[in-house]
Amino acid sequence: MFVIWVKFKTPFYPPPAKVPSVLFREKEAYCLWLPIHRNFPKIERFGLGQKIEQSFLDVLELTSTSAYLAGEQKILMLSQTIAKLDNLKFFIQLAWESKLIPTDKYAGLSKELEEIGRMLGGWRKGLQQKTT
Repeated sequence: MFVIWVKFKTPFYPPPAKVPSVLFREKEAYCLWLPIHRNFPKIERFGLGQKIEQSFLDVLELTSTSAYLAGEQKILMLSQTIAKLDNLKFFIQLAWESKLIPTDKYAGLSKELEEIGRMLGGWRKGLQQKTT
């Protein structure tokens, strides 16, 4: 394993080689969300916007944790991740219905979230078939 030295001579270890592809999709969706969140009016940014932000971070954290668990624990964690993703989609839809997110940006973001949901569901289904 190689080490990259950054500015203050502290070692930086690259992430593991086997990172789930769904995690990259989630990061891309989060990057789509950031400029949308910055354009929310101040009151909504710290209300609904903060709830969506926290849900995004929770989905990222749960997926990252799932990658390192084994068997039955991974299935349970993926179920929690899917539930959190469903909540996230609901709050994003609520923001769009409240005219906080433009239709074109909502369409792109919801498309990404639907694909992430399919990927997580497929991952969980594959693990369930292995364990039964």
